Amino acid sequence: MICPFCHTNDTKVVDSRVVEESNQVRRRRECLQCTERFTTYETAELALPMIIKRDSRRGEFKEEKIRHGLRLALEKRPVESEKVEEIIARIKGNLRASGEREVPARRIGEWIMDELRELDKVAYVRFASVYRDFQDVDQFKQEIDKLLSKK
Repeated sequence: MICPFCHTNDTKVVDSRVVEESNQVRRRRECLQCTERFTTYETAELALPMIIKRDSRRGEFKEEKIRHGLRLALEKRPVESEKVEEIIARIKGNLRASGEREVPARRIGEWIMDELRELDKVAYVRFASVYRDFQDVDQFKQEIDKLLSKK
C-alpha cells in the first residue's frame, strides 16, 4: 500500500477489523518510512455478468440505472432510501449467484418488479407501466387486477 503522506510503498498493517453490516475490512496502517498512520478499507471485487439488452447488444451492469429507475418508481412514496440500496444489493447478489457470464436485461427487470411488488404496489405499477410499455388504461387495469387477485 502506498503511503498517502510520503508516497513510499512500505507500510505495515497495525490493526484489521471487519466493518459491521458490510463486506469490508478496515485496516489501520503505518508507514515504515515516515511513521504516519492511515486507514484503508478493503472490499472484494467480484465481476458481474454482462447484460444482454433487448436489441441483443451487450453491456456492463450499471447499478446507477437501477437506482434511477427505482427512485422514479418510488417518487413521493413512503419508502426509505435504505430500501432502494437493499433491493440493489439483492439484485447484485442474484446476478453473482446466477453463475452465468451473460444475463438478459429482461430477467433483471423481472427481479426489480418482484422486489417492488413486495415493497410498494404503487411503485410496482409505475415501474411495470414503463418497463412493459403500457399503451392504454386497460393494461394498467389488468395489472392492478392481477395484484388484487393475489391477495
